[in-house]
Amino acid sequence: MSRRGPAEKKTAKSDPIYRNRLVNMLINRILKHGKKSLAYKIFYRAVQKIRQKTKRNPLLVLREAISKVTPELAVKARRKSGLTKQVPIAVKSPRGKVLAIRWVLAAARKRPGRNMGFKLSSELVDASKGRGDAIRKREETHRMAEANRAWSYLR
Repeated sequence: MSRRGPAEKKTAKSDPIYRNRLVNMLINRILKHGKKSLAYKIFYRAVQKIRQKTKRNPLLVLREAISKVTPELAVKARRKSGLTKQVPIAVKSPRGKVLAIRWVLAAARKRPGRNMGFKLSSELVDASKGRGDAIRKREETHRMAEANRAWSYLR
């Protein structure tokens, strides 16, 4: 048991160009092997593609995509009398945003395409329109939570 008390909540910093925390969270999740400049290039390429495809502000498309992918319910494993049960729990806003970013990036990485900027822009546009792999993942999570509603008393 920790004696230090609860951990301090960290607020995400904003990125240098758009001054947006959500953008910085996404860039930090794109990051692989500590190459942040490459992550910035990937994201800004994706932003340009979104602007070309939709003729809309790419930050609005990004915010809309993340809000549509964010889950309200998730399942969590709980042990009760020797059995592990999947218990549905409500997802708080920061956790939901993190899950949504993770799902969007995983779906973008799975897509066939030229480069990551192109794949990310396509996934974000699809998610903002309510389709794509990330949306399917959210619906699958909600379906699992609904199916396991009987164990909700174990929260």
